[in-house]
Amino acid sequence: MTAIKENSTIQENKKQLLDQCPVMYVMERISGFWKPIILFNLSTGEKRYSELKRAIPKVTEKMLIQHLKQLENDGLIVRTAKPVVPPYVTYKLSDAGMRLSPVIDAMADWAYDDMGQNRQ
Repeated sequence: MTAIKENSTIQENKKQLLDQCPVMYVMERISGFWKPIILFNLSTGEKRYSELKRAIPKVTEKMLIQHLKQLENDGLIVRTAKPVVPPYVTYKLSDAGMRLSPVIDAMADWAYDDMGQNRQ
C-alpha cells in the first residue's frame, strides 16, 4: 500500500472540502460499504460482536472489526469491554451516532420506497 502524500494538492483540497462541506464531512465518517449497515443495526440498541456478525452475514470478520474500530475512533459508536473470561464486548451508538440515526433511517425509508417503485 502506498503512503498518502500529506502535502499534496488533492489532500489539501480534501481537507478544505471537509471543513466547508457538511455532506463531505458526513460521507468521510460513514463512507465504506459496511459502516451505514453497522450503524443501522446498532440503531435498535446495544449489540455484541456476534449479534452484529449474524445480522450482517456477508461482512468478513476483518471488515467488521476494521469498521467498528473506525466508527469508534470517529466517535459514532461506543465499545464497552467487561473484564470477564471470556471477554464480553458490546457496541452501541454514541450520542453523535444517535443523532446520525435519523439520517440512516431516512436512507432506509428512501430505499424501501425506491425499491417498491422500481419493481412496478
